[in-house]
Amino acid sequence: MSKITLQIRLTPGAKRTGWQGLWNGTHWRVAVQARAVDNKANEALIEFLSKETGVPQKNITIIHGITSRQKTVEIQGLSSFTPSLDTD
Repeated sequence: MSKITLQIRLTPGAKRTGWQGLWNGTHWRVAVQARAVDNKANEALIEFLSKETGVPQKNITIIHGITSRQKTVEIQGLSSFTPSLDTD
């Protein structure tokens, strides 16, 4: 089974959930409405990535940075992925 790894810079407590572009040229920036309390922001990130990629949540794992804003996320079942950045 194929898999990809994404470098994510998470912004919890945002006005709305979505892509925010690139951070530092290395990490995709993602904002989530959930606050970073009781793992809610991580859960929101996994839910968002599941909807964006069409991959079940059980196939998405934060493999590094569980308590950090910078995370490494592994997504099983994808061979490539490019975020669709809305600029409204």
